Amino acid sequence: MRAFTPVVGLAALAAAAILPAGLVSAGEAGQPSARSNARPVLICATDAATRRAFTREHGAAPVFVTAREALSVRSSDPAWTAPRCMTAREHARYREAATTYAAVR
Repeated sequence: MRAFTPVVGLAALAAAAILPAGLVSAGEAGQPSARSNARPVLICATDAATRRAFTREHGAAPVFVTAREALSVRSSDPAWTAPRCMTAREHARYREAATTYAAVR
């Protein structure tokens, strides 16, 4: 399952480039955050191997969020105890919505 680590690393780089400051990348997910309201989101596949690896790494089964849910996170919402997952398709929707939001702003 060593191949999973580079995939997560690449996903972390992609997520770090586009996630708002309230969300953190996969590289920061395992580290205690300086911000008490950190909400890490990883790009995850939905297959059984990925679910097992996520559970082994984070101690809980993956919880998937949609792009809409990720965009609606507020700083007053409680922090997540384990990172959340997002499919590649939802990540594309998130990236598109975040880009549109930034262009309007």
